[in-house]
Amino acid sequence: MGDDAEPGRNARWQGVHTGGLARLIPVRSQTYEITFLGQAGSTLSAEFDDCEITIGPGTTTLRADLPDQGALTGLMERITSLGLKVIDVSLVALPPGDG
Repeated sequence: MGDDAEPGRNARWQGVHTGGLARLIPVRSQTYEITFLGQAGSTLSAEFDDCEITIGPGTTTLRADLPDQGALTGLMERITSLGLKVIDVSLVALPPGDG
């Protein structure tokens, strides 16, 4: 891989085939915020210990760095399986110069 730059902490590797040659390129994870109704207590917060949790007036927002669409779907399934009503899902934009 020679003098390729190291990927950032939010990157993973994806194989790409070009003209019979395979090469690895870094793929950045993306940050999502998912808001649902209700204020998460300690038990519910423990269910999402892999996310940053912000509790607002009548809502809870989870913020998570996810590697792909499958991970987002899995997190959404975890939320809805607990009977929580999702009211917003947002992709958090990267700061200028990080993309």
